[in-house]
Parts: sequence; structure tokens; C-alpha cells
Amino acid sequence: MLICCKKSANTTGSTSTNTSSDTTYNTLYIPPTLTGTSFNLALGKSSKQFFTGATTQTYSYNGLPFWGPTLIFNKGDNVSFNITNNLTDTTTLHWHGFHIPAIMDGGPHQKIAPGATWSPHFTVMNNASTFWFHPHLHEKTYEQITMGAGGLIIVKDPIESALNLPRTYGTDDIPLVLTSRRFNSDISFNTNVNDYGDYLLANGTLNPQISLPKQYVRFRILNAEIERAYNLGFSDGRTFYVISNDGGLLDAPVGVTRVVLGVGERVEILVNLGGDNVGSSLKLMSYNSNQTFGYPGGESSQSGALGSLLNNKDFEVLKINVAAANAQAITSIPTKLTTNTTLTAADATSNISTSITAGQGGSEFAFDNNNYNYVTINHKIPLNTTVKWTFVNSNVFGHSIHIHDIQFKIVSRSSGAIQNYEQGWKDTFFLHLGETVSVVAKFDDFADATNPFMYHCHFPNHEDAGLMGQFIVTP
Repeated sequence: MLICCKKSANTTGSTSTNTSSDTTYNTLYIPPTLTGTSFNLALGKSSKQFFTGATTQTYSYNGLPFWGPTLIFNKGDNVSFNITNNLTDTTTLHWHGFHIPAIMDGGPHQKIAPGATWSPHFTVMNNASTFWFHPHLHEKTYEQITMGAGGLIIVKDPIESALNLPRTYGTDDIPLVLTSRRFNSDISFNTNVNDYGDYLLANGTLNPQISLPKQYVRFRILNAEIERAYNLGFSDGRTFYVISNDGGLLDAPVGVTRVVLGVGERVEILVNLGGDNVGSSLKLMSYNSNQTFGYPGGESSQSGALGSLLNNKDFEVLKINVAAANAQAITSIPTKLTTNTTLTAADATSNISTSITAGQGGSEFAFDNNNYNYVTINHKIPLNTTVKWTFVNSNVFGHSIHIHDIQFKIVSRSSGAIQNYEQGWKDTFFLHLGETVSVVAKFDDFADATNPFMYHCHFPNHEDAGLMGQFIVTP
């Protein structure tokens, strides 16, 4: 497997995944699925061949080469798990975006020792959408995610299932996990604390391509990066439609030509290939050049901890080859998806304000000048409180903010209007440099005076270094 313009990978820069006419493309890997109500997941060492003549040691679940299987849940199901840790390091497994008890959340406190099995269980209360699972051990999240630990979750419900949407997994309903890696000279992953990789990986595939039917197709896209944001669009500038973000369906499809995805965010889009000729191709791109200062991946440096050969560039994410339509092709999309009853700032009965501080002169980023520790409870939120939570970022860089336990509504951005594709329910949002963002959520379940939930920057290197806090929902 060769990549155009390959040079020796090292700690200060390696081959860009910007492609050219002589690029050798590789078929996009589609993770297998697991369905049902009882699941076994085992995290362990694995390997994957990214380059000819060498294999790279990875982590994965259930012996896959990289990443893990896609779990499929139904809303209302009571699901149970056996999570076995076959690593020599302790780990955890967090259900990103799920509304579940804190003791089942899989944050830093629910540790799984080497050789041990954790057996959580919960009722699926979330609406149909795309979620994910990943390690969340304090000071080890960066390393374990970099090595490949993680996986997607698809939740189904009757509202989404009744819609005329593409949903044949791997055929017209495509999971797309975006990240990048830096390699050492022996083609091992560089697990030093680097902000960006040099090689884009889509589902763990270098220079990916896929054949898709001449009709509407659906992408479930996750930004699983360390820091880089993606400004996604198609190479011909066509309009595509956002139908869902983190927490579920939007009220109606939102037509866009670009969608920005911060680390940890998900989006489901529909793109119409019905007007393309069979045998033609187009490219999903990330238009990351000439971004405002503080945009992750917009730096000019090509090497070093803040550098990448993808920095400040427009680069290819996925080549799409148009094939014949399916027998029952989706040729139109609904004008109405669901009816969300979301919250407004006026609904709030309590307010929290959190500022991102430090991050200069060698200091690590912090919330309100407090770096994370296991003991400190930063906020106590009484059960049935509706909270307006405001995050202020006045220094240094942008961040991706994730709050456990709840789905929230973004109610204000100081930088301007909230994007239409950010309407509906969210659990993660990008916080620009110099920006203040307020979200509103109701904490109406899972009071627990002992076990906390997390809120944190979803850059794994930032959360490992202490840009994380915790709260309890009090009885």
C-alpha cells in the first residue's frame, strides 16, 4: 500500500495526505456491527498495515485492526456489557453523549484494571443519532485514543425509522470516523503529545475511496481527532443536507455547502449523487486553509508539536466513485424530520459560568484556574434544575467542549448567529478563541451524591493535562 510522495515518517513531519493524480487509493474500511442488548467488548493490542512492508501496533476492540465495531441500539432497550481490558494499562470506556447514571458513564472514576472486566448496564434513553465510545482514563486518554481505541454507536428509534432515509449500513449509510496520525521512522504511531497527525485516516484508511450508488446517500461523520477541526464540503461546491447532529434529528434538513466539525462532534448528512454520471467521482474535502487564528489545524507550521503537513491547507477526506443506484434508491428526502422541544435561556433556573484560563508561559489550560483532580467537585446541581451554562474563552486558542450526562441546546454565541445545523440537541460544541457560548440543559435524572459526571475540553491532550472538571447531580 503506497501513498504518493511518501517520505520517512518521523516526529517532526511526515507525508501529507493531500492527494494528486498518481495517488493510490484504498477502499474505505467499514467497521463491522454488533446488535442486540448484550455486548462483549475486549480492548487489546492489535496491528494494522498502513504502508507496504511494515505493520503498526494499534489498540482495538474485539481484535479488529484499528478502532472497534459499531454498536447498534434501539431507544428503550435495556443493554448490558462485559468490557474486558486486555492491555497492561488501566483503561475506562465512556459512552459519549449518553444520558445514563454517573456510575455507568465510564469516566475517569470507572476504572478497568488490566485483566479485569467491567459490566455496566443502562436503559437507552437517547433519540436516534450517532454516538461513540472511547477510553476516558485521566492522563491516558490521549495515548489510548491515539493507538486506536474507540467505536461508533448508532441508536435507532421509531421516529427516525419511519422516515424515507438511506439506512443500509455500509452501502448508502456510511460511517466516517475522521482523524490523523503521526508515525515514527519504524511506522509505529508517535504517542508523544502531538496536537496533529500528518496522515489523515478515515475509518483507519489512508487515502480512502468508496463506491456509492447514484442516489441520496447518508454519512455519519465523527471528528475523532486530537485537536484538528474539519471544515467539510464537496469538491464541486454542491449543497448537501445536515439531518442530525450530536443528539438527534434536526426539525428539518438544513442545506449547506460547509459544515465545521470540532473534536467529538458528530453530524449526519445527506448528499445527492442522483445527478452524477455512473463512473464519475467527486471528493469530500476539508477546507482548512486561511482560517481565523485559534482554529485547530489552521497553524502555518508544518513540523513540531503544533505542526502538521495538513495545517492551513485544503485537503481531501474521501474520494467518492459513483456507481449504479440501488434497486430501491432514495431519490428524495423528507422536508420534515421531527419536532424538537428544546430549551431557551428563559427556561433556566440556575446559571453557571466557566472560563478557560492559563495555557500560557508553560502552564496547562484550566477551568477557572483549577486543573482537574479526582476529588474536587466543581459544581453541585440539584435534581430538576435547568441550567444555563456559559463558557468563556478569552485566551490563546479554540477548544471543543463536552458535557457528560445531558444533551443541551446552544442558545447564544458571542461571535454571531448560531448555525442552523447546530440547532437541536448537542453534547459537544466548538468554542472559538475570544468567544463566549451559552448552553441550556435540564438535569432531570440520575441524582447521585457520590459519583460525578465530567465536563471538559475534548482535545485528549488538553483533558489529560487538566482541562476538565466534574459535577454531581444532587438529590
